[in-house]
Amino acid sequence: MGWTDSHLHEFDINGRRYGPPDEDVSQEMFDEAGTALTMLGFKPAAQFVYHYDLGDSWMHDIRVEKVEPVAAEPLRPLCLDGARACPPEDCGGPPGYEELLTALADPHNSRHRELRRWVGKDWDAERFNLGAASRALRSRSQ
Repeated sequence: MGWTDSHLHEFDINGRRYGPPDEDVSQEMFDEAGTALTMLGFKPAAQFVYHYDLGDSWMHDIRVEKVEPVAAEPLRPLCLDGARACPPEDCGGPPGYEELLTALADPHNSRHRELRRWVGKDWDAERFNLGAASRALRSRSQ
């Protein structure tokens, strides 16, 4: 997504929650670092949910399209396609992002200048950089 991984997150897989260890989380959470995807026995068409920033509540539905045998050499991730820019961190989740887009689209909106300053003059919701997305995936997989 392009986020900084600076907020709590969790994966909900078959009713079990996986995420970083956190003593403030009251429900049982399995340590994501000790769980490889191969251990979960995914089959094609399996689905699970990734919840990023538990305060802003970005919910991502993930579907397994294909399961490959484990490669002898680690594969380097590659982004094949994408659309639009990642919503900025801390924009208020889906409702805040909609407000941001509305304000940026209308120079007469009372929050236009404030929010344009906040996201930066070069941020464009429609821009997607395929090369940058692949570089980010590779840097996080090392």
